Amino acid sequence: MATASEIAAVGVIGAGQMGSGIAQLAAAAGCAVLLLDADSAALSRAVASISASLRRLAAKGQLSQTACEDSIKRIRCVSTVQDLRDADLVIEAIVENEDVKKQLFVELDKITKASAILASNTSSISITRLASATKRPAQVIGMHFFNPPPIMKLIEIIRGADTSDEVFAAVKSFSERLGKSVICSQDYPGFIVNRILMPMINEAFWALYTGVATKEDIDTGMKLGTNHPMGPLQLADFIGLDVCLSVLRVLHNGLGDNKYSPCPLLVQYVDAGRLGKKRGLGVYSYAQKSSSLKPKSSL
Repeated sequence: MATASEIAAVGVIGAGQMGSGIAQLAAAAGCAVLLLDADSAALSRAVASISASLRRLAAKGQLSQTACEDSIKRIRCVSTVQDLRDADLVIEAIVENEDVKKQLFVELDKITKASAILASNTSSISITRLASATKRPAQVIGMHFFNPPPIMKLIEIIRGADTSDEVFAAVKSFSERLGKSVICSQDYPGFIVNRILMPMINEAFWALYTGVATKEDIDTGMKLGTNHPMGPLQLADFIGLDVCLSVLRVLHNGLGDNKYSPCPLLVQYVDAGRLGKKRGLGVYSYAQKSSSLKPKSSL
């Protein structure tokens, strides 16, 4: 099993915003990165986004031009799980669905070398259950990055029931090598951050649903009254309303408490395809880009 300093090749599965951000971090830390996605267009968008992000850092003097170009060159796009056979660490950042993730871990367990660590970027799903799909549960761990990964300073590490001390130490050190602060959670639904955050977001939806206040006043109240940088409804849009709904359902099912039951308005928005900023419409409309981060009302 590779130590943090021996993690030289990192596989990242999923070329969306989370996966591309994780790939950027690993490449900038000196790792060879294999970015896997079945959608070639998604891979092209990811490479363009990573390149632009790294070049912005270089333009600001936060990264040398040489380091920038070397980081870009370290990323190789691949299209099959078999291409990850030599990775020391594989991080999946695919859809937040336990069955889909389990099937992926079954495949990874067969393909990757025996020493490889398998990590999930899940924001709520049991690491123990994902690990149970493999023959190497001691080498399965949760690495919950936050959006966008290159900017957010935190990685939440989750140990499954069988995650070894050696794997935990290696992943913690690797996370710090990426320049992140680390917190560690036991394997309970929602872990630390979402266990606390999602009920707040859900309550904000209930306040909107029951007519307590407008979305603008709800968000302004939390920003100015509690010193949050972003209101809970706008934050939900940035996370993705479908992700919020998925996490709430995991919390509700896993903890059995009705306080985690998703607000009907959140369910309705997701059913309508109003998934947030990534779709241009959620609680707010993002159809017309603005230089300001202020959301525009869609109601």
